[in-house]
Amino acid sequence: MSKPKILVTGGVGFIGSHTVVELYNAGYQAIIIDNLNNSEAFILDRIEQITGEKPIFFQGDVCVAEDLQKVLSLHSDIAGVIHFAAYKAVGESVKEPLKYYHNNVGGLVTLLQQLQAKGINNFAFSSSCTVYGQPDVNPVTENSPIQKAASPYGNTKQICEDILTDTTKATSLKAIALRYFNPIGAHDSGLIGELPLGVPNNLVPFITQTAIGKRQQLTIFGQDYNTVDGTCVRDYLHVVDLAKAHVRAIERLLNNETDEKLEIFNLGTGKGSSVKEVVDTFVAETGVNFNYTYGPRRDGDVEQVYADTTKANEVLGWKTQRDLKNMLVTAWAWENALAKNK
Repeated sequence: MSKPKILVTGGVGFIGSHTVVELYNAGYQAIIIDNLNNSEAFILDRIEQITGEKPIFFQGDVCVAEDLQKVLSLHSDIAGVIHFAAYKAVGESVKEPLKYYHNNVGGLVTLLQQLQAKGINNFAFSSSCTVYGQPDVNPVTENSPIQKAASPYGNTKQICEDILTDTTKATSLKAIALRYFNPIGAHDSGLIGELPLGVPNNLVPFITQTAIGKRQQLTIFGQDYNTVDGTCVRDYLHVVDLAKAHVRAIERLLNNETDEKLEIFNLGTGKGSSVKEVVDTFVAETGVNFNYTYGPRRDGDVEQVYADTTKANEVLGWKTQRDLKNMLVTAWAWENALAKNK
């Protein structure tokens, strides 16, 4: 017998699509709602190629109550929700804060209202390490102080966690917020991966697009940080590892394994890598050189942040399996596959 239906908001996007694949691999049925503002519909066919299952798809917006009502009315047996649908670019959020507050915060509120009306109480939330701002001490644990957010994007994640805290106290909602660090890489099949529309805001797709000739050069923002080589340090993890954590989280909710109404887990490797290290590792592993230069620091960027993953390892029962080399090799294979299919 198949496992329950899981609603995945933003399920055609980078992390969402990989999570849908892992849900099917674990025996679940996935229902996707996505407005395709930052994703491509052909990814649905790719998910079917990988899993042999065609996801149920609704083109709709989590900010629009009627769109959610349509999905929830047609599928009254949804057992849980994994919520990805949000804008995610730090730099863009600095320039367009209202866009981020409307979509990320407003979308969560609308979604929770509709789930409450239907009695759906298992909720996995896509949070972010940006809630820690620039931490005083690395690695950060789930109990590290929540600093003032360095960007409106980070602030939306802080606000959304506050909303979940208050809602789980007041209602039957059980939630897990997954604070993940920097997901990169692509599925081993080369059929799905990170697919930014327009100019990438994230490091690795900019690297691969520059290496393949789509971009003239990469700009590394800042080389005077107090880090090993002057460039920012982040905790990069493979998107497939990350997707499996979401499956584990929804299982924990469905099986009533949670210790609190709202649980929070850091998801990372526990190791920081500098931007320059990522560039150098990409060149070493692929043999492809590309143009890059240094520019001024970028508004909203923190100097360095990486995770203490003890809680995720021991309580959630999850840990990463892939290293930086694998992350970059699979990202490059995905970029090459995209080029062949154009």
